[in-house]
Amino acid sequence: MTSIFDQAGRSIACTVVHAQPNVVTQVKTVDTDGYDALQLAYGEAKTKNTSNAMQGHFEKAKTAPKRKLAEFRDFEISKNLGDLISIDEIFTEGEKVSAIGTSKGKGFQGVVKRHHFAGIMQSTHGQHNRMRAPGSIGASSYPSKVVKGLRMAGRMGGDRVKMRNLRVEKLLPDQNLILIKGAIPGHNGSFIIIEK
Repeated sequence: MTSIFDQAGRSIACTVVHAQPNVVTQVKTVDTDGYDALQLAYGEAKTKNTSNAMQGHFEKAKTAPKRKLAEFRDFEISKNLGDLISIDEIFTEGEKVSAIGTSKGKGFQGVVKRHHFAGIMQSTHGQHNRMRAPGSIGASSYPSKVVKGLRMAGRMGGDRVKMRNLRVEKLLPDQNLILIKGAIPGHNGSFIIIEK
């Protein structure tokens, strides 16, 4: 993350997104596929790490193998197979976008961190090792089981997250950079999808 200053001199915290031009690898139409969409590819990949089917898919678009593919329905810009789409063709400064990515994995966590339980929060009355415990998890004779969906300890993070209403603060097309106000999901260097 970084920060920039607006015209009033206020500091705005921004996430810097490196967005190289994307290649159109497939054009879907109502006649052939039943709906309109563009499939875009991003990131260089080695040929030896790409399956034969995907190599043929990229050869049809006359491009080198890519790491990520994403499909966007009802794309506003009409493009042909193999065309490049840069950030200044799609985004403008000041508009709202959504960022989709995989959140940071946090491993196995207890209920206090994972579900914001309060814990017992007292050191008296015999509570020598139950400060952050979940407490009772089920009823007695009925239903005689743990209810499905009960909030318990477990793996946290690593989920697909969509952050909405993020503002594009600045575009730097010559450096392929987008500055988005606030935080976006994922670790440094992870792939994200930005959509309008």
